[in-house]
Amino acid sequence: MCRRLDEIEFVEALWTRRLDIWSPDPATQEKIRNRLGWLHAMDAVTPQIARMRALADAVRVEQLTDVVLLGMGGSSLAPEVLRQIVGVAPGFPRFRMLDSVDPDAVRSAFEHAGTSLFVLASKSGSTIEPNVMAAEARRRLEASGIADWGSRFIAITDEGTALHTRAQSERFREIFVNPSDIGGRYSALSLFGMVPAALMGADVGRLLAGAREMETACRARNISGNPGCVLGAFMAAAADAGRDKLTLRFPERFASFGLWVEQLVAESTGKQSKGIVPLTGETLTRTTSDRALVSVAFGGQPPDRPTDTGRGMQTPLLDLEVPDAYAIGAEFLRWEIATATAGLLMGINPFDEPNVKQAKDATNALLEEYRSTRRLPGRDPNGEIKGARLTLSAAAEEVLEDDGPEDFLSLVHEGDYLGLLAYLPPDRDPFDSALREIRAALGGGSAPTMFGYGPRYLHSTGQLHKGGANNGVFIIVTAEVAEDLAIPGEPFSFGVLEMAQALGDFESLDKTGRRALHVHLPKRDVQLLRDVFKRLRRNL
Repeated sequence: MCRRLDEIEFVEALWTRRLDIWSPDPATQEKIRNRLGWLHAMDAVTPQIARMRALADAVRVEQLTDVVLLGMGGSSLAPEVLRQIVGVAPGFPRFRMLDSVDPDAVRSAFEHAGTSLFVLASKSGSTIEPNVMAAEARRRLEASGIADWGSRFIAITDEGTALHTRAQSERFREIFVNPSDIGGRYSALSLFGMVPAALMGADVGRLLAGAREMETACRARNISGNPGCVLGAFMAAAADAGRDKLTLRFPERFASFGLWVEQLVAESTGKQSKGIVPLTGETLTRTTSDRALVSVAFGGQPPDRPTDTGRGMQTPLLDLEVPDAYAIGAEFLRWEIATATAGLLMGINPFDEPNVKQAKDATNALLEEYRSTRRLPGRDPNGEIKGARLTLSAAAEEVLEDDGPEDFLSLVHEGDYLGLLAYLPPDRDPFDSALREIRAALGGGSAPTMFGYGPRYLHSTGQLHKGGANNGVFIIVTAEVAEDLAIPGEPFSFGVLEMAQALGDFESLDKTGRRALHVHLPKRDVQLLRDVFKRLRRNL
């Protein structure tokens, strides 16, 4: 793989944006031309550092208690990674990232709305999730007696988007216009990542300095000395050898970075019936023949590896070292370079996401039906467990034949991975702990498992689920909302939107021939969730 990169002079071609290395097709080249701005994102951020610092200092002086980021996809995950790894500086407001339309999650994020600053981040400006979140934030600000609600909003978007226009007309406090040739998942070092970092009190200059050092290293024409290209070649070579399960082992301090890498790699490589399956956060004790391992050591500590790895291991292994928390800026760039490199070696366009729109269209069709009938259409379930409805995709029904949905996990075979996808309040107990325990039990210490919250995963790993190889087996979990929440200006609620997204993705998985099961709980009951999966696991 490294030899091939040398032969096509990949490093020089990448940094000079030479398009012929990606594809001979002019249409594909044009699409890629409009997605290479991430290579120079820092050039657009550096002149804005003083402005970002001034905003952050002003917010702190005004004694606002919270900064709430309203977003979706990779562009929102980067700020959450920075919050968990670098942290919020003393004296700065709490930072909260909301990338869920679950009613409970929305209520929790907005509990201090009257003393919050809202960051509305959307590349297109038309994504439904941040827009409905913003509508509810505005309602709460006005209910708190803040007539000039626009002064509590800042926007991060592309030039000329609907959000750009709206932010101007509604007199948002600040508008940060990002270069339009940067895709969301490659935007960590752009204004989408660095404006929230500044609002946390992070040293943006230090983050960018580390990234600049990585940029210098990743400009090395000698591939073996280029950290981004080496990682990308490792990923592509493993996938080419049938080891498409890229197993990511991060220390606890860096655990959240795994979610960002997961979305970057999955959405960039999962297309044309191929892809790298990034796996993070697993309870893993043994490796398998379809895995490759990247292990990250932090602050001089030894890397975290499964117990069966060592001197005689057969699993391909790449060790990376991260010296401190601020090195996250460098790691953002390393993995962006690596993912682009892997995409080229795999013969795909790593900058598009052709299947993401599929689930969006299915959701929109369901919402249109709801507007007319005030109900979401749905299929009759194939069975029940303690009142939980179980519905199979056509591909799952065909393979199971006369067996029922309780036998669904018998469909998981060697070379497959299992995706557990939950439409519940993200990262909150008691469901979060229960879901992670269920994931560990499903994996059994070695079987590849992926876990994601909806609708977050729709904008990241969802591309791989539908566009990658048909080696994923998926369980979508939903539950009736105890207390729904209306969306201002819409006939449907947050709960209805959340369910429409789950049903839309199940429909998309069904249409692409995926083995999928929808488990719908009649109430939000953790014990019921455990009981359902206990029954399902009997045939694993």
